[in-house]
Amino acid sequence: MNNDSISDMLTRIRNGAAVGHQTVAVPATRLTERVAAILKEEGYLDEYAILDAGPYPTLSLTLRYSGQRRERKPVITGLQRISKPGRRVYCGKDEIPRVLSGMGIAVLSTPKGVMTGNQARRLGVGGEVLCYIY
Repeated sequence: MNNDSISDMLTRIRNGAAVGHQTVAVPATRLTERVAAILKEEGYLDEYAILDAGPYPTLSLTLRYSGQRRERKPVITGLQRISKPGRRVYCGKDEIPRVLSGMGIAVLSTPKGVMTGNQARRLGVGGEVLCYIY
C-alpha cells in the first residue's frame, strides 16, 4: 500500500513519458481519478479509464505526445509535487500560484473539490496545493 497516491501517480507518469510508453497504470482512488480528469481536460492526457480487473481497481492513463515518430516528445515536460504528507502547503484565494507564468497548471484541493488554480481563482476559493504540471 502506498501512503502518497498523488506522488506515486506523478512518478509513474514521469517515468512512462521518459521512456515513451503509450499507457501508464496507476492504482485508482477518487483523488487520482479527479487529477486524471483534470489532466485530460487541460490536454495533458489523451484518455483515462478505470479498469476493475483484479482485486483493486486500476486507472489506465493514455499519455499524449506531440510530433511524429522519432521527433515525438511528451506533452508533459514537468511534474512537481508540492504538498506532501510531511509538509502540507495551503494557499488563500489571493495567493494561488501561477505555474510558468500561466503555461502550466496548479492542481488544488479546495472545499469545492479538486480543481485547477484558474478555476479556484474564478470561484474565489483557496486550498491545498497538490502539484504543478507543465
